[in-house]
Order: sequence, then C-alpha cells, then structure tokens
Amino acid sequence: MRHDDHTRRSFLTRASAGGAAVAAVGGCAALASAADEAKGRRVIGGSALAVFSRAVVFDRLVFVSGVVGNKPGTLEMASSEFEPQCRQAMENLKDSVEAAGSTMDRVLKCTCFLVDAADFAAFNKVYRGYFPSDPPARSTVAVRAIVIPGAKLEIDCVTSLE
Repeated sequence: MRHDDHTRRSFLTRASAGGAAVAAVGGCAALASAADEAKGRRVIGGSALAVFSRAVVFDRLVFVSGVVGNKPGTLEMASSEFEPQCRQAMENLKDSVEAAGSTMDRVLKCTCFLVDAADFAAFNKVYRGYFPSDPPARSTVAVRAIVIPGAKLEIDCVTSLE
C-alpha cells in the first residue's frame, strides 16, 4: 500500500465517523461507499451517461453532477449557440436538483465552466434568471474544452434538502 493511499483511507475513516461529507478519492471508493450507505447516501439516477449519477444525496446535502446544454435524455446539444445551451443547462441543473428533492433556492454553491470567457456576460444574464436574489456562492472558470462534444459550458452544484 502506498503512503498516500493509507493517508486517504485514514482520512475517510475519520471523516465518516465524524459525520462529515466524504468524497471518494482514488482507490478509496469502496471504503467510502460502505460508510456513505450507513449514513444515508442515496444515488439519483437518470443521467444520459451511465458512468455517473445525476446526483448523490448524502446526509442533508445534494451533490449534483455537472450538466451541459443537452436535450434531456440525449447527448445532443439544444443549440450550437451559447445562450440557448446555457438556458438548457440551467434547466437540466434545475431538473437534477428537483429530482433529488431540493429546490433552486436551496442551492449553496455552483461551479461553472465556460469554454469561452467572452460568454461570461451572457452566462450571468441567464444565471441571474435562476437565482434572482441571494445567489449561491459560485466559481466560474474558462476551460479549454468540455468532454461532451459541442458543449460550451458545464455547471454543477451543491444544494441542501432543508
């Protein structure tokens, strides 16, 4: 066992015993999974890609996977233009939040990835419509590409059930 594997396992064991939300790191997914299930971890299915969950509920927090501006249930983008993709991505985010039993007014943090920083103003305009007052904490970064072909942005969030 490598030293960093032992360190991660020790951290995950201590964190799960203390009730903290634990993210599975590297080879520790199985270890975290058993602890999560005992603490009420619930997977929200329905993703267009089978390799990840739409969201995971852990304790009273919901970790929503990244969404893009695809037509629901497909990998086809809603449009090749930024603003329609952005609107669809926000709708996809809202649908995932609600599927997990939360609401957009309970979103605590969003992380947003834009392929083109020049779309920042257009993004803010659409985003503001979903969070008109008291918006959640947010990070927005420009990235070289999104792994879904044709996607111009990706958004994920953490929300609560209360």
